[in-house]
Amino acid sequence: MASSGVNHLSQPCIYAGQLASSYAERKSRFMKWLSKLFKSGGSGRGVIGGQHPQFLGDENMVWRVPPRSLDGRPRSDKEKEDLDHAIALSLAEDLKKPKGYGWRSDTDEDLSRSLHDSLNTSSYPPYAPTPYYPSGYRVCGACKQDIGFGNYLGCMGTFFHPECFRCRSCGYPITEHEFSLSGRDAYHKSCFKELTHPKCEVCHQFIPTNGAGLIEYRCHPFWSQKYCPSHEHDNVARCCSCERLESWNARYISLGDGRSLCLECMESAIMDTGDCHSLYHAIRDFFEGMNMKLDQEIPMLLVERQALNEAIVGEKNGHHHLPETRGLCLSEEQTVKSIQVLRRPRLAGQRLVGMRSQPQKLTRKCEVTAILVLYGLPRLLTGAILAHELMHGWLRLKGFRNLSPEVEEGICQVLSYMWLESEVMPGFNRNMASTSSGAASSSSSSSKKGGKSEVEKKLGEFFMHQIAHDVSPAYGEGFRAANAAVNKYGLRITLEHIRLTGSFPL
Repeated sequence: MASSGVNHLSQPCIYAGQLASSYAERKSRFMKWLSKLFKSGGSGRGVIGGQHPQFLGDENMVWRVPPRSLDGRPRSDKEKEDLDHAIALSLAEDLKKPKGYGWRSDTDEDLSRSLHDSLNTSSYPPYAPTPYYPSGYRVCGACKQDIGFGNYLGCMGTFFHPECFRCRSCGYPITEHEFSLSGRDAYHKSCFKELTHPKCEVCHQFIPTNGAGLIEYRCHPFWSQKYCPSHEHDNVARCCSCERLESWNARYISLGDGRSLCLECMESAIMDTGDCHSLYHAIRDFFEGMNMKLDQEIPMLLVERQALNEAIVGEKNGHHHLPETRGLCLSEEQTVKSIQVLRRPRLAGQRLVGMRSQPQKLTRKCEVTAILVLYGLPRLLTGAILAHELMHGWLRLKGFRNLSPEVEEGICQVLSYMWLESEVMPGFNRNMASTSSGAASSSSSSSKKGGKSEVEKKLGEFFMHQIAHDVSPAYGEGFRAANAAVNKYGLRITLEHIRLTGSFPL
């Protein structure tokens, strides 16, 4: 095989050619080598004696020259002498090597390595090069990928691919010129309005702003039902039990006497006198458990709204809770129409059918003629009304006379509230130890009844809230004064003080 003209050597070599042939080039090479040597061996760092940085050889390296050498001779003389000596050694070595090649021995490699190590161990801090980015270089703030020179969006000091700039709510890209920001999250304007702008819980539309540009709405203090102010005047039905406004998505049931009932209250509504008897006797047992036994059987009737209003007109005694009275303790002889049904009422559209009323004459055999309660109310509200009216009957049968409205209505509201407590929170036996030993058995018997749904418990809490926050002087202020006395002294001592003084103990 013909020779290729390339020498294969076991030692690495670099082709010098005519680059190393001239004396001037060798001198330049050694100047560079000496500059590195002086840099690694020099002790000067920073400016010494007011000297400025000097440049050595052809390399762009800065180093400090001490004013004198170690042997006391001027620095320039010693450098010239060392340089001539180094050049002479180089020429002598070149004469021993093959012409045209420059060999690199192990000694040279060791020297180069030691020089490299000395440079790395210099007291100068390591140099961290600043990354170079071409003009237009950007990183997407969402996917963290390079944007490069493509289309991009800038927002909050961050860049995004157009398809990466997405709504936090719906997840779709934001392509509109206007959008909403919440913190560092971007939203479509429509999505942000859906999240933050309140909607009416009656018409399910965004609540409009008023003339001042502010969102104005009404809110129920217990249920937190938000609705447009206009619905207070546009004949929207309101539940006669829980007071919530009728939603356009869930129609209420008409009771036929101008009242409406929501579906949640309808679940436990008591519709006729027969269904109410078991509840009535349970409340009498509650009174007996608190050492307040009713010695006489007081008739109890469920009546319509009109019949209750007629009975109120014929009743000379008692105080009535306006604007809606839902119970009455009669002491006059009257004839009223009680609710009697042959079967459970059924729905025909949004109305109840299958109900009828019949006249019933009530004669006076004692101080209390009868207890009337409005029909169609949930069980807990019906029981709270019965407890209130039974307390009126107990006060009259026990000889309490000429009590002020605040005292009589206040203590009756306390009994209504306590019964609700025993139903909603059966483990809570307030004032029981201060009344009688039989009270605990009454509370425990009520707790053994079937468990109530969360809807019914919430209704019971609302009825308690209504009693506690009533604003009327007799039913509201009277309850709070009576409740404070019972909490402090107990029910028995409070009742005894009322009997003797006609007022609450302080």
